[in-house]
Amino acid sequence: MSWIKDNKFIVALSGGTLAGLVLLYVVGSQGSSRYEEAKEKFDTAASEASGYEMLALYPKAENRTGKTKALDDYRGAVTAIQSAFEPFRPREIKDISPQDFTSRLLAANAEVRKAFEESGTTVPEAFFLGFEQYKTTLASTITTGVLDYQLTAIKKLMLELAKAKPTEFRNLHRPALPEEQGQVYAPANSDAARSFPIEITFVGPEKSVREFLSSVTKPADQYVVIRTMRISNVQKDPPKAADAKFDAPAPAAAVGDSDNLGGGFVLPGDETQPKEDAIAAPAAAPPADTSRILSQVLGNGEVQVFLRLDILQFLPAKKLP
Repeated sequence: MSWIKDNKFIVALSGGTLAGLVLLYVVGSQGSSRYEEAKEKFDTAASEASGYEMLALYPKAENRTGKTKALDDYRGAVTAIQSAFEPFRPREIKDISPQDFTSRLLAANAEVRKAFEESGTTVPEAFFLGFEQYKTTLASTITTGVLDYQLTAIKKLMLELAKAKPTEFRNLHRPALPEEQGQVYAPANSDAARSFPIEITFVGPEKSVREFLSSVTKPADQYVVIRTMRISNVQKDPPKAADAKFDAPAPAAAVGDSDNLGGGFVLPGDETQPKEDAIAAPAAAPPADTSRILSQVLGNGEVQVFLRLDILQFLPAKKLP
C-alpha cells in the first residue's frame, strides 16, 4: 500500500490508460460489427443485381418485341437520313498536284472578282477567296484534295453573293484545316459530316441579304448550314422625316380648243355656245402617291451582315449493325 501512496501519479496514469484501452476495444468491436453487417448487405445486393443483369428482358415477350420494333424503326430512320444526304456526298476526294490547285485557285478568284465587278460590288484588294496564304506558296500534296473541295464550295457561294449585288464585300475568313497544320483529320464514330467553317462580312441593301440567304438555304449540290448571323444598320441614327422623298404631284392635263371631251361637255342644241363657256373647270390634280413613304424612309438604308457558315462534307454512309 505504501508504494501506491508513494506513486499516485503513475497509478492514476496506468488506470486511465487501461480504461481508455477498454473503451477503444468496445468502440472498435462495435464498428467492426457494423462494417461486417453493411458489407454483407452490399454483397447480397450486388449478387442479386448481377443475377438480374444476366436474365432476359423482364418479364414479358411483348417487351422484347417492343424493343425490337423500336430498334428497327431507329435503323430505318437513320437509313432514310443517310439516303437523303446522298446527293450532297462527294463520291471521292482526290489529291491533285499543287500546281493544278494553284491554277484552279487563280481561275476561281478571277471569275469571282469579275462577277463582283459586274454587279457593282467593291472588293478588298487582298481578297483571295480565303486562300491568301497560297498567293506566294504552293499547297502540300496531301492537302490539295480537301482544299479543292472547299474552294469549289466557296466559289459557288461568292458567285451567289455577287448575284445578290451587295454594295461592298468586306471580308472572308477561312480557318486553317488540320491537314494544313500537319495534322490528320479523324472523324468521331458518331460524325455524319465534316464541317468547313467560313466567315463572311458584307454591306448592302436588305434585298441583297434576302437573295443571298435564299441561295444559301437552297443548295443544288452542296449543303451549307448558317451557324451565326448578325445584321446591323450602317446608319446609326434613326430616320427622319426629311429623309422621305415624296412623289411629285402629276401635272394637270392641258385643255385646248379641240379637247371638248377632256375638259368639259356641250349640251345638245348649244353647239353655238362659246367654247370657253362650255368648258368646265379642270378637276383638281390627284394627291401624290404616299403609299411608299415608309419604304422610302426606312428601306433606303443599308445593313452590315456577318455570317458564319459551315460547308458540310458528308462522310461515307455508315453500315448499320
